[in-house]
Amino acid sequence: MPRSAKPAEEQGGNRETGCRLYLVTPPALEPARFADILAAALDAGDVAAVQLRLKDLSDDALRRAIDVLRPVAQARDVAFLLNDRADLAKKTGCDGAHLGQTDGDHAAARKLLGPDMMLGITCHASRHLAMEAGELGADYVAFGAFFPTSTKTVEHHAEPEILAWWTEMFEVPSVAIGGINATNCAPLVQAGADFLAVVGAVWNHPDGPAAGVRAMNEAIAAAS
Repeated sequence: MPRSAKPAEEQGGNRETGCRLYLVTPPALEPARFADILAAALDAGDVAAVQLRLKDLSDDALRRAIDVLRPVAQARDVAFLLNDRADLAKKTGCDGAHLGQTDGDHAAARKLLGPDMMLGITCHASRHLAMEAGELGADYVAFGAFFPTSTKTVEHHAEPEILAWWTEMFEVPSVAIGGINATNCAPLVQAGADFLAVVGAVWNHPDGPAAGVRAMNEAIAAAS
């Protein structure tokens, strides 16, 4: 696992105040153009991981996007994760995969990825799903959505209390996702989230993605 993808307490910090930024790509992008945008964002501040989340693309199109964007993240020691497809993540040199609850066999994905690749699992607002994910060896569990978001249809709403419960009970890191931005993230940081996953807060920032990364880093630090 790349050092940059680890929670801050594993780098000498404290889990209670060691929240870090996790970027999810926009739902549509042109890889060659986006590579420069991604590089600028990653160079602007602390980012633990980048998740490539592109739906309804052919395997060839996904491979091309991975081949262009993966080196940008990995050259900066930022974990590069693929959404939905553990098999393709394994074949294309990604650092791991993020799977939703309907994205195949999680146990099989854990076995396929092996001990050196990361597996993250969406757990919505469910303690039961999170415990199941932890038991099968997920490297992190993702809770959300915490706030309204335009990125996807929200079917599950999570409260900060689930982060506090998870942090107190388990060692597996947690990711908070769903409508998170610099103005509303403080309760999630204070509840113990290890990572904040964002889309619009960075890519749609009025001053550009680099400013979005800086704003999120500043908000996390202020809430810690």
